Amino acid sequence: MAMRAFSTLGCSGATLPEVISLATESGCTGVELRSAIDEVVHTELDDDHRAAMRSELAAAGLHVLCVASYVRICGQEDVDDDLAAHLRLAAALGADGVRVFPGDPDRDGAAELTAGELAALDRLEPAAALAQELGVSIFVELHDSHSAGARLARLLRAVDDRLGDHPVRVIWDAAHSWRAGETPAETIELLRPWIAYVQVKDTDSRQEYRPVFPGTGDYPMADLMAVIDPAWAQSLEWERKWHPDLPPLAEALPATWQWIDESQ
Repeated sequence: MAMRAFSTLGCSGATLPEVISLATESGCTGVELRSAIDEVVHTELDDDHRAAMRSELAAAGLHVLCVASYVRICGQEDVDDDLAAHLRLAAALGADGVRVFPGDPDRDGAAELTAGELAALDRLEPAAALAQELGVSIFVELHDSHSAGARLARLLRAVDDRLGDHPVRVIWDAAHSWRAGETPAETIELLRPWIAYVQVKDTDSRQEYRPVFPGTGDYPMADLMAVIDPAWAQSLEWERKWHPDLPPLAEALPATWQWIDESQ
């Protein structure tokens, strides 16, 4: 069975023992740790705190899929130091890598690479070298300007051409690619070479794709389960931080796994 996980975006402000307890009670063995100054994980943690957290996570048998940063690799801000700091944090915590967003100001893109995408290539070159040195990956999430697999695949092909062997992979937010007009089968064919794992959530296209309680929306989970690689972890991205009207993560987790099980 695929690893089941969740993002701490759904339990913002939780302590590490609370995160571990949620995982234990819901049968999850993986976690995405949101990095922000108001969370238990952030780049200002000293070495002792990082080592203690790594030990606590390992003792609980909880695998850290990523440290979820808010670095935008196609954006106009200078993010090199922030990305490097997050890569070092991920390595210290024993995480697989760091989540980044595309964040291209050119939301529509074009036939050729945009200025933001070209900037991303320049940023990823030294960052990828550092990631390889540290033994972690850079995970570009299917998000914002690159919610469609077709556009993200074009960027990743350019990364391949520029960097050759590299640690840049994709977090497939399956709801985002569906909202962008792709079926799960179409997205997987576009991104298969780079996918590290999959984020899941239910949304309702009749409510502008608003996140809803698992199984009550119209995301085609059966279509996703028909094509997904069982080796990929499945992580619930429960956006309660941004949608506080959603039920607690503790309620969403068992409902998500039931929804997935019934869709197979």
